[in-house]
Amino acid sequence: MNILPALRRFVPLRLRPPLRKCLHLARSIVRPASAYDSRVQNELKAFADENVLATPPIMNYWAKTYLASMLSPFGFTDSIQFFRTYVARMSGERPHETLRLLSIGTGACASEINIAEWLREVGISNYAFECVDLNPEMLNHARLSAEEKGLSEHFTFALFDVNAWRPKGQYDMIMAIQSLHHFMELEALFEKIHRALHPGGYFLTDDMIGRNGHQRWPEALKFVNELWAELPDKYKYNHQLKRLEKDYDNWDCSKDGFEGIRAQDVLPLLVERFHFDLFVAFGNIIDVFIDRSFGPNFDPQNQWDRAFIDRVHTLDVVEIESGRVKPTHILAAMTKNPNARPAIHKHLSPEFCIRRADPVDNSRLKRWS
Repeated sequence: MNILPALRRFVPLRLRPPLRKCLHLARSIVRPASAYDSRVQNELKAFADENVLATPPIMNYWAKTYLASMLSPFGFTDSIQFFRTYVARMSGERPHETLRLLSIGTGACASEINIAEWLREVGISNYAFECVDLNPEMLNHARLSAEEKGLSEHFTFALFDVNAWRPKGQYDMIMAIQSLHHFMELEALFEKIHRALHPGGYFLTDDMIGRNGHQRWPEALKFVNELWAELPDKYKYNHQLKRLEKDYDNWDCSKDGFEGIRAQDVLPLLVERFHFDLFVAFGNIIDVFIDRSFGPNFDPQNQWDRAFIDRVHTLDVVEIESGRVKPTHILAAMTKNPNARPAIHKHLSPEFCIRRADPVDNSRLKRWS
């Protein structure tokens, strides 16, 4: 029996962050090597197929219809353009320097190579990417891809373990593209990133900050269940788990690997350690209906499907902006030094977007990690 949820009600809110750090440190010390190794192997297996990250058409419909307009005031309309914008800006500011760019948890480096191809198109060449990942097979794919596209001179590749990582010098820009929510040792990672980041540099991320294992917290889950009850069974097939879910299963996908292992800790830890130049947060309820599990069931060419997604998005925005539901995605540019006027979407500041646990509602405290 897990007694931690029961004990947590007696811990004052101000003491929970340091206690959580101690708990994770203790787990890292006593965790059986075999269990950790098993997670590593499951993670490598899960991402062995490069197509695992392919997005369903309905997600593309939602992103182009809603996300692009949210991002456009900041000078970009999608995640890749966000990274391109910051690299191009820094390149222009330091035209006679070779920018050191580190990307952590890159997989096959599809995003990094995309950025490099665009930089070549616009005539920017004063950069060097260092791409690191846990998976040697994915890094080999990345190396071959860079060679095929004539970009090898701008790339180096290395295996990465956060505990063994010793940064060599400082980086002008450090990127984490959908990788932070895979790390168990977030505190160690962020401390090392902070030390490795040039005083005038940026730490950029596009990541997930919702509940661990990409579950829904109770305040969002109630809406998901209400919407689920409206759907015909053909929309309830889980393409990732290969099963029909007549009742929505609030599945914890961090059980076997590292997917979403400490997603809910990402934003609070970033706020503790960095300052924000730009912060855009979005999405929660909508995730369930456009992600890789159930998104393939929706056809953007079908009017009913589009209308349903439109309605879920509107509900999501209302609940997030009210603060009743917290966002699960961020695009963020961070620095070591304070920024007097960070760019944010509406009133959704980093602090506003942190979910504060309600000590009265113990149903929300089922998982500490």
